[in-house]
Amino acid sequence: MEHVHLAAEEDDLYSGYNDYNPTFDSEELDNDAGFQQAVRTSHGRRPPMTAKFPGTAIGGRALGTSFGSRMPMASSMGRPMTGAVQDGAARPMTAVRAAGYSSAMTRGSTFDPLGQSKGPAPPLEGKSEDTPDEKVKILEKKVNDLIEESCLAHGHGDLQLSLDRAKEAGRKERALVRQREQSGNADHINLDLTYSVLFNLATQYANNDMYAEALNTYQVIVKNKMFSNAGRLKVNMANIHFKQKNYPKAIKLYRMALDQISNSHKEMRIKIMQNIGVVFIRMGQYSDAITSFEHIMSESPNIKTGFNLILCYYAIGDRERMKKAFQKLICVPLGIDEEDKYIPPNDDTHANLVIEAIKNDKLHQMERERKALAEKFIMTSAKLIAPAIEATFAAGFDWCVDMVKSSQYVELANDLEINKAITYLRQRDFKQAVETLKTFEKKDSRVKSAAATNLSFLYFLEKDYDQADRYADLAMTADRYNPAALINKGNTVFVKKDYEKAAEFYKEALRNDSSCTEALYNLGLTYKRLGRLEESLDCFLKLHAILRNSAQVMWQLANLFEMLEDPHQAIEWLMQLITVTPTDPQVLAKLGELYDSEGDKSQAFQYYQESFRYFPSNIDVIEWLGAYYIDTQFCEKAIQYFERATLIQPTQVKWQLMVASCYRRSGNYQKALETYKDIHRKFPENIECLRFLVRLCTDMGMKEVQDYATKLKKVEKMKEIREQRVKSAREGSARGTRREGSASSVGSPNLVRTPPKAIVGTPDPVRHPPKKDSEVDIKAVSHPEPKHSPLLDQGRDSGHSSHGTSAKGERLSAKMRALPGSNEPYEASSQRDIDASYVDPLGAPMERPKTAAKKRNEDDDFADEELGDDLLPE
Repeated sequence: MEHVHLAAEEDDLYSGYNDYNPTFDSEELDNDAGFQQAVRTSHGRRPPMTAKFPGTAIGGRALGTSFGSRMPMASSMGRPMTGAVQDGAARPMTAVRAAGYSSAMTRGSTFDPLGQSKGPAPPLEGKSEDTPDEKVKILEKKVNDLIEESCLAHGHGDLQLSLDRAKEAGRKERALVRQREQSGNADHINLDLTYSVLFNLATQYANNDMYAEALNTYQVIVKNKMFSNAGRLKVNMANIHFKQKNYPKAIKLYRMALDQISNSHKEMRIKIMQNIGVVFIRMGQYSDAITSFEHIMSESPNIKTGFNLILCYYAIGDRERMKKAFQKLICVPLGIDEEDKYIPPNDDTHANLVIEAIKNDKLHQMERERKALAEKFIMTSAKLIAPAIEATFAAGFDWCVDMVKSSQYVELANDLEINKAITYLRQRDFKQAVETLKTFEKKDSRVKSAAATNLSFLYFLEKDYDQADRYADLAMTADRYNPAALINKGNTVFVKKDYEKAAEFYKEALRNDSSCTEALYNLGLTYKRLGRLEESLDCFLKLHAILRNSAQVMWQLANLFEMLEDPHQAIEWLMQLITVTPTDPQVLAKLGELYDSEGDKSQAFQYYQESFRYFPSNIDVIEWLGAYYIDTQFCEKAIQYFERATLIQPTQVKWQLMVASCYRRSGNYQKALETYKDIHRKFPENIECLRFLVRLCTDMGMKEVQDYATKLKKVEKMKEIREQRVKSAREGSARGTRREGSASSVGSPNLVRTPPKAIVGTPDPVRHPPKKDSEVDIKAVSHPEPKHSPLLDQGRDSGHSSHGTSAKGERLSAKMRALPGSNEPYEASSQRDIDASYVDPLGAPMERPKTAAKKRNEDDDFADEELGDDLLPE
């Protein structure tokens, strides 16, 4: 009872619980010197606990253990410490041993539950790499790492690195085998690792087209009886023989692999049989191929096999079996779920989110690809067998359409009908094509738009622009986002010369389909016609980035740079163009013209010569080459070009006169005289020919000189009479015009007179040059096969003939009349013996031909001087 403490009535039983006791501060134990001392010693020498726990029977007196005052350390709640025993006294064994307690613990032993008094743990003993087992494990790891690196390199497309890693793995694996044999563990060789190394090496050999090495490596695997299922690799060996076109060996290996594969692997056997059928097709043995494909279609039908079976039947010409095979093809199940599952319900938000997530996932993409492949095979098969299964193409196509309508590919029926119309187009049967397409006017919008696009294209080709415009509008109404319909609409507006509106349609087509090359090409032509050359240049530069080898685009770029007066860039683009079309005579002639305008006669001669070699009938090229040889004093070589010009234009006397002049300048007077006589027989009123005859006969002392002189006088007199008549007629018309003008001025003094040279309604030839065909080679587009349809595109050909043809012909003709006449061979005749009115066609100094652009500028300046402010609008 002496230890019982009775609480007074006035004491608060719950006082003291909010007091802070540092004993419970576990976060500051590291800084508690007493606690750290207790940890380092056995029990510590801390003073007894004096904390008062109010409201308990113990009060402020601390309880001890059996040690009494020798063990003053108490727990946080004043309980006696456990784990310590008196001298010789053993603590009874309990079910759970306390932390740090040991039954053998004696008095004074250290309390070290963390084992800190023992010091740090000894370091781990490293494994020795000198042991045979460790060496083997290290080599195995290196081999596996090299195989993995080889596979990753092949996945990244680095075939050479993958082969190097595979070879290195083979070397390491052989070293591993030798290591095992030396250590006496030959029985523990890792066969799986050896197989992996050899198989990867053979695969990498095949990927690098090293077929002999690949076959040898596969042979090592196949001959090793320790490898199970190695016979399947004969399929890989057969594939290599197939690539080498060794078809008999490939069939042999395919059949050997087929014998070694059990019937449980059905899919594998089907694929091997399909390969055998393909090899038979390559060998032309269609009957054997049919046997393989028919077996596959009876066991496990698929789209590719059905298509190959139709091809074999078509090759042997079996109509009935073609029909049966087509029916089997359209009945092949695709294994694709219905599209209805991708239609979101209106009320379920969670289901809508799920459908949005799976609408374009990998599985749906694979399903779309499989369906597109099946439709492609069905369409190709129908187009192939339609002319063969019935008496006419139309009847065969109708049968295919009926079969497709009764199958799961109902939507393909309309596409087949449109392909039927396109086939009519390829057969030049435009009437049947139009009739077929007109049947789609009441179909759904997609089919209607495609049919109307093709109809617009057809009418545009036939130059029925009203109908083309009508069907283009119909196609746009059915599908406003159809770029082909917009292009055809722009074409119909273009031919009506509403270029701004046409450009808007082409731009809209590009907004709907940025890869539409026809719209970009036509937009460039439209800007060119509007005179916006820089914008046109941008269009064709963009088009060149898409169509790198398009000759039409390169020609347009060269033409634009020429119009922008940048001949160096024009020459660069033409040089690129001749790398694509090296035998185009018009491109070569254009290069010659540009070099000639730059003053480089040697380069111009080279390209003109090449142009003449590929197309020896271009009169401009012939004329330039003849003038070049005359200019370089090689008249004998010029004769052959002028003779060819005579064959091309037999009614033009100037070519025959040039031939005779070349003979005369080269000193062959007899041949020149014969040529002039021949010209006189064909053109008896030609004054120049008669003058040359008089001159030659005088120098050669021939009796015919008087006859030719008499004829010359008669012809000159007739010419003077004609000129006088023409002059009098002009003077009479001029007087009549003045009288009419004076009479009108009296009655209407306020009217403004129109100058005689600016006649209203008559286009001035200088201000209105001939239109260039290269600027109107717009491209019409058909649907649904725009890339294979005939385009209204005379781009390169028409463009060639459009640049300065008439101007260049006039320029070269003037050049022929103005060739140098120095060193005249007629020393015997004095200059006064020649008639004063005589003009030698080879007598004036030659001036360098001007480019088409420079001549056009000079003509424009001349027109401005003539007409002043009264120019007619274009």
